[in-house]
Amino acid sequence: MTGNVTYPVGVLFSRSGSYAQPAGQGFGGAMAAIEHVNASRRFPFRLEAHHLDPAGEADRYAPFCRQLIREHGVRHVVGCTTSWSRKEVIPVVEKLDALLWYPCVYEGFEVSENLIYVAACANQHLVPLLDYIAPRFGSRAMLVGSNYIWGWETNRIARDILHRSGGEVLGERFVSMGDTDIAHLIDEVREKKPDFILNNLIGPSSYAFLRALQALAEADDRFHPDRCPVISCNLYEGEIAGLGHAAAGHFTVSCYFRTIQSPENDSFLKTLAALDPGAVVDAFYVQAFSAVVMIAEAIARSGSDDADLVRAALCGQAVDTPLGAISVDRWTNHVELPAHIGRAGADGSFEIVKRSYEAIAPDPFLTSTPLVRPLGRDEGRPELKVVK
Repeated sequence: MTGNVTYPVGVLFSRSGSYAQPAGQGFGGAMAAIEHVNASRRFPFRLEAHHLDPAGEADRYAPFCRQLIREHGVRHVVGCTTSWSRKEVIPVVEKLDALLWYPCVYEGFEVSENLIYVAACANQHLVPLLDYIAPRFGSRAMLVGSNYIWGWETNRIARDILHRSGGEVLGERFVSMGDTDIAHLIDEVREKKPDFILNNLIGPSSYAFLRALQALAEADDRFHPDRCPVISCNLYEGEIAGLGHAAAGHFTVSCYFRTIQSPENDSFLKTLAALDPGAVVDAFYVQAFSAVVMIAEAIARSGSDDADLVRAALCGQAVDTPLGAISVDRWTNHVELPAHIGRAGADGSFEIVKRSYEAIAPDPFLTSTPLVRPLGRDEGRPELKVVK
């Protein structure tokens, strides 16, 4: 390889449409990483980005992915935010022998040789989150979600865990993607008074729900986050930055928070300050950034962007990324990741209330993860402080 070699990389995120905000974080992370790789002396080649915007329309993802591969020679596509879009793309990359690098948390129960899962599955996000929340607040839950695969499956797993463990699901409700008419959800929360609410809503639906719940909490202290928190597996700094007090006090699980104190994160944030000044860095951003770093490292190791050679170069061989040193599991194409628990503040940041010091091995089919959990409230735990 020489410095004159250029490898095309597809970047497939909906920068417009109903979930443009989180997708924009993925786009920003991927583009910053491509710039980082091109500026590094470590890599004797360049990456060239080719971006298409499906605008949140699921039926555009497959033809756009096909276009990137056939017209631009792309063998690696970083992208897709929703599970619908991911599933639209999988047949394309399998048929055309490319790799999709999926940088968003997802529900699990899927494996493809042509997909690298760079974010957490349920045993790396939902299970640790329930383990933290239920003993502190109780195990009577309300489940809400956007009406598609992520909401359906994540709520199903939560319901299964709660039922097996002696908890109770008081209600499970879905709304259409992007729907902000959620008064009926708030009415049901007011009526049933859950111990916590699992929020699998996406984009504007989630923001509307949190704002309406804030208004309910101001009218009735029973629904203050100290007594009835909203918990999420997919709500990060990029989104809560614009929510202010509506997000304050609620909980998220993630493999990355900007507030993590570590030499690796300090170094990453300093690097990013020069690459993407003003970026609101969150897990979506960092997972997409890490995907590109993994692509570049695998090309450097194998001397090729061939999908099979790249995958082989990563299986069992760690790559240093902003998420830590991670490698691809050869059986599932998932990665080991930590599960930190953060509590949102009104300033758009998270206080880490439980830090994970060991990565969790991926278990996408929940075959080795016990689903019976110790969910009983621990009355001896210290009171949580009020977030104002």
